Amino acid sequence: MRWIDLAHRWLGGLIGLLLAAIGLSGAVLLHKDAWTAVSHKGDAVVRDADRVAAMVARTMADPVGRPRMITFAAPGFGVDRLAYEKGAGAYADQDGGILSRWDNQWSRPEMWLVDFHEHLLSGESGETIVGVAGLAGLVFVVTGTILWWRTRRTFEFRLLPKRLSRPAIVRHHRDLGILVAPLLLLSFVTGTILIFRPLSSVLLGPGATAAIVSAAKGPPAPSGDVGPDVDWRGMIRTAHTRFPEADFRSLSLPRKTNGLIVIRMKQPWEWLPNGRTTLWFAAGDGHLLAARDPADAPAQVGAYNRLFPLHAGKVGGLAYRLVMTLSGLGLALLGSLTVWSFWFKRKAPPKRAQPNARMVDPVR
Repeated sequence: MRWIDLAHRWLGGLIGLLLAAIGLSGAVLLHKDAWTAVSHKGDAVVRDADRVAAMVARTMADPVGRPRMITFAAPGFGVDRLAYEKGAGAYADQDGGILSRWDNQWSRPEMWLVDFHEHLLSGESGETIVGVAGLAGLVFVVTGTILWWRTRRTFEFRLLPKRLSRPAIVRHHRDLGILVAPLLLLSFVTGTILIFRPLSSVLLGPGATAAIVSAAKGPPAPSGDVGPDVDWRGMIRTAHTRFPEADFRSLSLPRKTNGLIVIRMKQPWEWLPNGRTTLWFAAGDGHLLAARDPADAPAQVGAYNRLFPLHAGKVGGLAYRLVMTLSGLGLALLGSLTVWSFWFKRKAPPKRAQPNARMVDPVR
């Protein structure tokens, strides 16, 4: 038990601040649609295929430049987001009118905050660090629960410690930690598996990783970029005809030279905010190459597709977002106070006893 306690304290002292920053940013991002500043975000989502097709055609003919990706409006955020090269982007109304432009992600707090939470502003290496921090968080939940069990009779509910002394912080950390442990476990498990996909086989059973990778693969890609005569309206109509009940969620142009235009849609029963209903079109002339209905995917793939909505609070409405907000704020509080108590509020060394003046012979 002593070694568990030692490992728990030292690991917390070393990465507690990182976990606190990840938790706090996650709690803020749960409500991103509410605090993002852009006009028309309260508009109802356009579901008419002809109107969506007209918007896409107008946007792709923009003389300023063709976006590499369009993320269509969704319930609660009724504007389209356009992504260009090198982090540039724009918000547009659902008819294609530009509402706001930016040259890089630093111009929009909702953009760089997402990048920080997922990648620590450092690309793939930062994402790996976040994943490792998530694994460490799982260790914290398990070891913290073991350590709490010994002192369970002294449990006391308190949102904040009585005082900023080390004993008070340690007791608060222990009792608050056991309250939010189930939420932290959910956050850490879902987030870590989304980063380290091979871990999905641990949660979802053997073969899950292979099934997930296979489900994400598109058809063989032709070479070339977008041709001059691509029928954008025709692609939108084709997608709507194939999945008439689905909403349009995104349209992305070829990456590098893969020659595929990808449209993603969301059927009413899907949890993922951007759906997994996918259609692939040839970039050269826009004809349909393949379409995939997530209803046909194996059960393991369906379960994996539910991890992100659970992690990001994309199901269950405001009530579930508030629950996950408690997870993020709890992690922020636990991590920051852990670092404070470990590095700045350690016990002072005992003072040496001063000799009693009456026991010392006076100088004569």
